[in-house]
Amino acid sequence: MEASSVVEDDERVILVCTDPDSLEPQTPDQEHLLLTATDILTWDLPNILTFNTLKVHAHRSRLIEQSSYFRGLLGRSFSESCLSSITVKWDIGVFIQILKHIYDCSLDVTSENFLPLYEGAFYFGVETLILKCESWFSEVSSPEGFQSARLPMEDMIQIWKFGLEHASDFIVNLCVGCLARNFMWAKHNMFFKRIPHELLLSSVKHPHLTVDSETHLSDALLLWLESNMEDLECQSKDEDNCYEILKQIRLDLLALWFAAGKRNTSHFRQLAEESIASIFRLLTIPLMGSQDIFGYSDLQHLKIRLTEYSKKVDLSNCPQITPAILLLSLLPSSYIMDPAKKKIIEKFFINSGRPSKDRHVFPQRLLQTTTFEGVQEVDISKCWRLLIEHAVDYFCKSFPCLRILKAAYLLNIGTISFLQLLEKFPLVCEIDLTVDSTPVIPALFTILSSNPALIPPVPQKASIINNKAVEIMPFYKFGPPLSNVTRLTLEGRTDVCDSVLLYISRFCVSLCHLNIKGCISVTDVGISDLICRCRKLNSIVVCDTSFGINSVQALSSAISDGGNTSSMHSREKHFNSVASNLQELHMGGCKGVSDSSLLELMSQTQLLKSLCLRGTDLVDQALYNFLGSSLEMLDVSNTKISGAALAHVIHRNLSLKCLKAKDCRNLFPDNSCIKKRECCFFSLHEELHAGFRKTYSLEEIEFGWGFSTSSLSAMEPIMMSLKTIHIGLGGMLGEDALRKLPSTCPLLEKIILHFQVISDAILTNMVSSLVNLQELSLCYCFGDISMSSFKFSMQSLTKLRLERVTPWMTNADLLILSQNCKNLVELSLLGCPSLNSDSQEIISHGWPGLVSIHLEECGEVTSNGVSAFFYCKALEDLLLRHNGHGLQRNFIFKAASEMPLLRKLSLDVCDASEGDFDIPDVSHCSTIVSSNYLLFKFLSYHPNLGRYLKSLYVNAERYLVDSVVVCMFNYVFTCSKAPSPPLFLYLGFSMQTDTR
Repeated sequence: MEASSVVEDDERVILVCTDPDSLEPQTPDQEHLLLTATDILTWDLPNILTFNTLKVHAHRSRLIEQSSYFRGLLGRSFSESCLSSITVKWDIGVFIQILKHIYDCSLDVTSENFLPLYEGAFYFGVETLILKCESWFSEVSSPEGFQSARLPMEDMIQIWKFGLEHASDFIVNLCVGCLARNFMWAKHNMFFKRIPHELLLSSVKHPHLTVDSETHLSDALLLWLESNMEDLECQSKDEDNCYEILKQIRLDLLALWFAAGKRNTSHFRQLAEESIASIFRLLTIPLMGSQDIFGYSDLQHLKIRLTEYSKKVDLSNCPQITPAILLLSLLPSSYIMDPAKKKIIEKFFINSGRPSKDRHVFPQRLLQTTTFEGVQEVDISKCWRLLIEHAVDYFCKSFPCLRILKAAYLLNIGTISFLQLLEKFPLVCEIDLTVDSTPVIPALFTILSSNPALIPPVPQKASIINNKAVEIMPFYKFGPPLSNVTRLTLEGRTDVCDSVLLYISRFCVSLCHLNIKGCISVTDVGISDLICRCRKLNSIVVCDTSFGINSVQALSSAISDGGNTSSMHSREKHFNSVASNLQELHMGGCKGVSDSSLLELMSQTQLLKSLCLRGTDLVDQALYNFLGSSLEMLDVSNTKISGAALAHVIHRNLSLKCLKAKDCRNLFPDNSCIKKRECCFFSLHEELHAGFRKTYSLEEIEFGWGFSTSSLSAMEPIMMSLKTIHIGLGGMLGEDALRKLPSTCPLLEKIILHFQVISDAILTNMVSSLVNLQELSLCYCFGDISMSSFKFSMQSLTKLRLERVTPWMTNADLLILSQNCKNLVELSLLGCPSLNSDSQEIISHGWPGLVSIHLEECGEVTSNGVSAFFYCKALEDLLLRHNGHGLQRNFIFKAASEMPLLRKLSLDVCDASEGDFDIPDVSHCSTIVSSNYLLFKFLSYHPNLGRYLKSLYVNAERYLVDSVVVCMFNYVFTCSKAPSPPLFLYLGFSMQTDTR
């Protein structure tokens, strides 16, 4: 009904509307604006709002019909019912909107006007407007509506408070449910810290709480608690109320690195200890005083949080996750509530880690897992106890829409077997199987052939799922291909050979991105064959492989569409090749590429956004041939290019964000004339400045030889957005340049300096000014620095590397460092002779969450053995060399048992207290699959090494099956009298496990 259709002779009443919050005092003779509700559609709202008082002629019957407030005022025995005018004290703009709704005018509810309208509708009792507002809020807070019209966090908080104050359970419940479903979005919102305690607690307890992982939830709650502790104390809330939120965390499911790192957090210390105890209990590694796994009233604490709104499941860094825990999380809740079924689940859980012949077979009737169609991404990286065959089967049933699977650093299955299993997922488009790269340097040898027989066969094994044998068939007998896979990352996998590439090229027909960095078993012919088959490739990472001339020719050759490519002109071929479509090409360390082939390749890659030519035979002409203008990353480190050629590329690519030119000896002229060199510097930097003057997007630089103070000064205008600076050997920044670095680059997050002259004043200025600094590496630097440089709080610092710069460091200094840099996860110290065995306690208890420790030539740190380091339960990388002759004979076994994520261990036999190390005897390990034993074939008695053996680096790849363990090790030996390069040994052998 339109406003104009209101009966003209209806009895009217004058509404005198004044704004109670107006700051301007009203005078008796002040002019009032007279309006008629009949003409409400033509009202000039901007002009109306300039008045403090409005007089509106409204229809009495319309007000009584639409508003319970006016119904009671005008339709009953109140004295006002006979009056010709009524005073309304309300915000004029809001009241006009309410009047418009009363007169059936169109009204749009938005996040800006919802709360004023809803409050006004409640006050005046306009039921239709209340319903309209509630309908709008129901829609925008729904899963679908929230994604399209994101409700601001600050508005949600205010709406929740209004609902709480007015006892509106409808509004309160909608806010709580919306926050629970969108918790990951809220976690990263700047207003997250302002969420009221009651709202946060209710959302965490809500059955629809949706988080990627328990670690994400814990991190968010700790962040909130640290920001609101003062308010909670001011409100005199008791400790139980303050920490009730933290009690909602399922401690058994936290990532090990997170739990270990929070041992020093005041609010979480006790819970962190409980979490670690629970994790190790699940790892079947006994801890003192551990309780029975099922000593709880239910199994809820072991269930991964999954809801119908889950999109991502992140289980990375959780070695305690087993098929039993995964299956438990996918079963309907009713199964856990049923005592009989719960008992079967518990029995299956207990037996899941035993040898296959002793395992309890799970009844088929309990495999009716819940389907979560919203889950599109799963990350099981470093979950080495999660048997892949079972995990893939569960994912297939419960996550039918899975598109991204990340399984990095899993060594218990071969690449070909993994890809075969993933054929069950028709929608998977991205796969990540990254492992640590081998220390073997491909440039030092040539692979003549890559035999498929090198891939160890996986024998038949009993399956928990249906007790049927799982058999790996040759790739040509497989079922449907992985036709939707567009991104495949196999970085570091030494079991990837030519036959694997052939399998990929035949079945991954939509492949666009391939990363085989460090896959040393593939040949140039194998890579070229894949390129010829996968013509949709637009991103290829082949660093440190045998990528060579054949592969370059495959990239440069015209794509055949069934026609005759020989008749094409040269220019047509250039724009009809794989290279012409590439947006990313990383071929660092590939020495098999000749300079002539690089010339041809560079002339075709005009669409590149990321280019890595590190350590190749790159010459100037190749860069001059490059015609692209879209580069965002360029790495020409350790090449022979000149500054002029580099400037030519930079001048054309205005979007460059990352520039790496370290170890380039020809970047500037090599002569003794300083004046001439500085002139060349200026010329180059003029080119750099000319290229960058239209943009300030440079975020990362790496320079070495020839880079100086004048270099940095010339680039100063383009470095305000810089986040990473790496100055290597041959570069020399003066005191003034280093002193000005924080002001020149205020956003720096990473500083790596080699062979620079540093003083206390410079270092103090850096650590005190750069609030975002996350990594600091000072290697072989000169100058007079002391502990006073580190007596500042550096809460953002997570990586610290001090090599040959702190020979004065004592235990007391180390203690101060641990107090000021509380959040370190990686620590590397070289050349600290004053440290002793007490340093272990300082390091492990100061930084219990460390994932990497490198100590070399640090006094007597290991002279009395190693025990305190085992407190760092999340260690992945441990290097101990020349720190004292005291490493226990069983150290390798002990380290592997105490630190379940340990993947890299670098030791020196001269540090062994008995001159040797014991190798864990796999024949006595009945639970080989449930703990990450590092198996060694120690070669200290190799006749060619003898007593000169000095260093051992081990990178083990394990293919675990029930009765056979196939181990492939990369040993790198550095001998004191061995010729350069070092001797690399690559061994393969198998061991039988005791399955009794």
